[in-house]
Amino acid sequence: MTDTANSPSGAGSTSENGPDSSHEITFGRRGAVAVVTLDRPKALNALTLGMIREFDPSLAAWAADPAVKAVVVRGAGDRAFCAGGDVLAVADAGRALKEGREGGDLARDFFREEYVLNRRIHTLPKPYVALLDGIAMGGGVGISVPGSHRVVTERTLFAMPETGIGLFPDVGGSWYLPRCPGEIGTYLALTGARLHAADTLYAGLATHYLPSAALGDLIDSLAAADWSGDGRAVVDDALASVAAGSAGEPPLAAHREAIDRCFSFDSVEEIWAALEKDGTDWAVSTLKNLSQMSPTSLKVTLRQVRLGKNLSFDDAMIMEYRMSQAFIRGDDFYEGIRALLVDKDRSPKWRPASLGEVGTADVERHFAPLGDRDLSFAE
Repeated sequence: MTDTANSPSGAGSTSENGPDSSHEITFGRRGAVAVVTLDRPKALNALTLGMIREFDPSLAAWAADPAVKAVVVRGAGDRAFCAGGDVLAVADAGRALKEGREGGDLARDFFREEYVLNRRIHTLPKPYVALLDGIAMGGGVGISVPGSHRVVTERTLFAMPETGIGLFPDVGGSWYLPRCPGEIGTYLALTGARLHAADTLYAGLATHYLPSAALGDLIDSLAAADWSGDGRAVVDDALASVAAGSAGEPPLAAHREAIDRCFSFDSVEEIWAALEKDGTDWAVSTLKNLSQMSPTSLKVTLRQVRLGKNLSFDDAMIMEYRMSQAFIRGDDFYEGIRALLVDKDRSPKWRPASLGEVGTADVERHFAPLGDRDLSFAE
């Protein structure tokens, strides 16, 4: 059975012969299960605004369709679930916006519409099963962690590395990172640490482990399932029916006491001092990592995580949109993209260059309301 009605003009749809590979995102049906495939394998399935604009209305339609009982989201190819968003395009648009030139709308629209999609996933009244097979970073986290089931494999590489490109861990990071055990979320937000399957489970960012080879069996099991009962229980049973092996022991657990102790402070300077005092190889390595990040991003991100602990998901996303627009008006995002993706010298020249030069007012401007440009979720 195919499903083209939920995709504008049939774009991104499937045919009887399978997905139309000319599209960046495809939608299909397996019985009562809607299947979304991110189909940009050469770009590690990074999200474009066009993909977001097809994905969101499809989810809205499936939420209202009693024939659809669950949604499965996967990435094409064997390298990535989704490695993030199309930050090069956003950076180009942001420069145009700063300079008052045409073409700057994407810098506003991308974040706004991506966050609406993230919230759609978070509020979806049906099971949403993300298959994080391969790289899952940035925007890929935003279309997985807000869902009910996040399945990792032996190939999962998970991170929120935004402080390294002069940005902040968005797409709901304000909400889910403070809800990780202890100070793990703070540690991940500031350092952009890479996690494999066991650590994502330990941090509560993933819910289940399956070998990569079993993912097809999972979709088959869901397609053949009896959906007359509770939907989440049906998905849990399907996962259990194909489960094999273990993700192993989480390396993060060995550093949990130090993470909770060193990352419990409300200033980056205090965290830095605690790591220096700790003095272990792990602490030295963590300090080296932090020293490469944007000082502005570090301070804004710590404030974001602390505020997010007491926010609803909607309010967290509204805050993040304000932050995104402030970073677009700054300098470090463009320098981070230049150093990582354009010149690839990995030597960003941050402005300001040190933590001490980033004042309270510099941080707080990232949280200022935008008036009639604020994000809203009116249906």
